[in-house]
Amino acid sequence: MPTTARPTRSGALVSSRAGIVITACLAALTINLDTTIVNVALPELAGALDAGTRELLWIVDGYNLAFAALVLAMGSLSDRFGRRPALLVGLVGFGLASGAAALVDSAGPLIVLRFVMGFFAALIFPTTLSVITNAFPDRRERAAAIGAWGASAGVGVALGPVTGGWLLEHASWHAVFWALLPVAAVATAMTLVFVPESRADDVPPLDLPGLAVSIAALGLLTHTIIEGPERGWDSTATVLSFACAAALIAVFIGVERRASHPMLDVRLFSDPRFSAASGAVTIAFFALFGFIFLITQFFQFVRDYSPLDAGLRTLPVAASIATASVVAGFVVPRLGTKAVVATGLTLLGSSFLWIAASDVDLSYAREIVPQMLLMGTGLGLVSTPATESILQVLPPSRAGIGSAVNDATRELGGTLGVAVIGSLFSSVYAARLLDLVGDGGPGALPAPQLETAQESVAAAFAIAEQGGVLRDAVASAFMDGLSAGCTVIGVLCLLGAVGAAAALPGRGASTAEGEPD
Repeated sequence: MPTTARPTRSGALVSSRAGIVITACLAALTINLDTTIVNVALPELAGALDAGTRELLWIVDGYNLAFAALVLAMGSLSDRFGRRPALLVGLVGFGLASGAAALVDSAGPLIVLRFVMGFFAALIFPTTLSVITNAFPDRRERAAAIGAWGASAGVGVALGPVTGGWLLEHASWHAVFWALLPVAAVATAMTLVFVPESRADDVPPLDLPGLAVSIAALGLLTHTIIEGPERGWDSTATVLSFACAAALIAVFIGVERRASHPMLDVRLFSDPRFSAASGAVTIAFFALFGFIFLITQFFQFVRDYSPLDAGLRTLPVAASIATASVVAGFVVPRLGTKAVVATGLTLLGSSFLWIAASDVDLSYAREIVPQMLLMGTGLGLVSTPATESILQVLPPSRAGIGSAVNDATRELGGTLGVAVIGSLFSSVYAARLLDLVGDGGPGALPAPQLETAQESVAAAFAIAEQGGVLRDAVASAFMDGLSAGCTVIGVLCLLGAVGAAAALPGRGASTAEGEPD
């Protein structure tokens, strides 16, 4: 199905594909920055908005839930109605919602606006990648452009704590939301100047049943993952929710198989370039979000850094993700998807197993920085070639839905990373703390304080602020929880590397376009 490129309203055709890439990268950076920038403002939001733990959770997860639930539907709509208007609507809506969020004075309206921001982010993210796909028909050029896009997306996630920490040191929590407004405005202006219209000439009828069921299935699955640690992974509510989500996924598969013009041809998952690459992306972002969750607490509680100092110390991850993503875009057409992705997952897994073996006194310069560089390099080597592999399977006219699948795997992987690793960390930390200071012996905490310390790492370090044996015990329990979480991530990545080596096509395989992989 051919894709047409139309002039902008000014009548000028796009002359610079570099401008297209920069615009798409800026838009992707903005919405990925928002996935983590708000986290560092939660303590201030709790006081300013009188928000409880539950409300703070939904200030973060409302965005993630809307994003994950809607991304498949939004990718399909951008293919149908045009990518340039979709990007413009998404950026304008996202910017206005972010500005409105800076003006609220209670938690309820902020949670609603976070859902709205997630809605517009779901429209922006797949559109940015499909714009790139349609602008670069040559595989080598497209892979390099996707590398830049992947770098901006990964860096956005990693830079969230840095940006948020800097803003909180120089202004109030309102600045976290105000800061996104001018960036969205610049991206909107660049879209008007650089991005041409592209859509399929022969637009199929809208798959309304597929859209509805995809939203319900992804929404329920994401909600269940978010609620899992609170409800308990083996609770009746969690098990029933997962069962209902699985049933909805089965319904979606049935609907799409019967549809004359399916939103997503589910037969694509029989192609390892699509399914194995999607799995690799899920694992990589499971690892990244799990790491961000653990390392920010390590720096702020164990090392007692400010939010800004903690964020600055994650910069090696951001820099190595950016570098490796760009490098991967150039090497994957030469070495093949299998070799690059399997290598990336191996490096990623090795970094987490290295972290798991570390003790509380590890050196930042000699140990933490090399660990971060290894991790970021691995993630960059996975993200770019896996994303490009997913998009190879689909024609450019369906790039929106292909991009949306890639984005959904990122979002679900990240949400799972925080929920699963956070839950595992909490259980190991609480059990270890009980062993160390809960047996009634010398230095044991009274039962009410012990319960509070087990439920909250921040409260535990506040109780132990005088230092001494109690602080050492809390730090030791924290490191045990961190080690358990990193071990799980590391093993998962290494298993993913084996799967990638077995399932992804080698260099000699042919792509949908007949080019060597």
